[in-house]
Amino acid sequence: MSPMPAPAPLLIACALGIEHLALRAGERGDAGGPVTVLRTGMGPRAAERSVTRVLADPALTGAAVLATGFCAGLAPGMHPGDLVVAEETRDPRGSVPCVGTELLVKELVRTLPGRTVHTGPLTGSDHVVRGHERSDLLATGAIAVDMESAATLLSAVRAGERPVAAVRVVVDAPEHELVRIGTVRGGISAFRVLRSVLPAFFEWHRSLLLPRR
Repeated sequence: MSPMPAPAPLLIACALGIEHLALRAGERGDAGGPVTVLRTGMGPRAAERSVTRVLADPALTGAAVLATGFCAGLAPGMHPGDLVVAEETRDPRGSVPCVGTELLVKELVRTLPGRTVHTGPLTGSDHVVRGHERSDLLATGAIAVDMESAATLLSAVRAGERPVAAVRVVVDAPEHELVRIGTVRGGISAFRVLRSVLPAFFEWHRSLLLPRR
C-alpha cells in the first residue's frame, strides 16, 4: 500500500502586527494540514516580497493561500466589523479569481452569527484610500479596498498553481471613516471579528482536500 500524501499546508497572510495578533489569539481547530500565519508588512510590495519568499520553501509547495486582515469598505451601508469575502482580487497588474467563496460565506455566517458578509471584487491600492477615492473605486465595481490582498494572491499563483482566497474585515466605510489604524484595537469591533475567523478558514482549507466527484 502506498503511503498517504502529506496534508496540504495553509498559508494565512496578513500585513499588520495587530492583524497578526488577532489571528494568533484566535480560536484554533483542525485545518486539515499545517498552518503558517505570515505577517507580510504593509503595502503591496512588502506583501509580494514576503509571500514569494515564503512560498519558495519546499514545505509550502502547493499551499493554499488566504489573504486576510482589515480593509476599507466602499459601498454605502457598510459598517466596521462587516466581513468581505472576495470573489476576485484586482490591481493594475491583473485580477485573480478566488476559490470557495460560497463556502467561506457559509462558514463565516455560521461562525459569526449576526455579522454581515459582503461578496464582490476586492481591489488593491498602494495607499490608504480616503474621500472621493472611495466613490471612484466603487464605480469600478469593487466593494472594498486594501493594500495587500491583490499582491498576495497574484504572488501566490505566480509561485505555482494553488487555491487562493481573500477575507477582510471592514475597519472603516464611507460613513465611518477611520482616523488612524491604531484606534482599531481600542474601540472598533474589527479586531474581535478577525480573532474569530479562523474556524471558517480551516473549514475552507479542509474542503479543498476532499476528493472531487
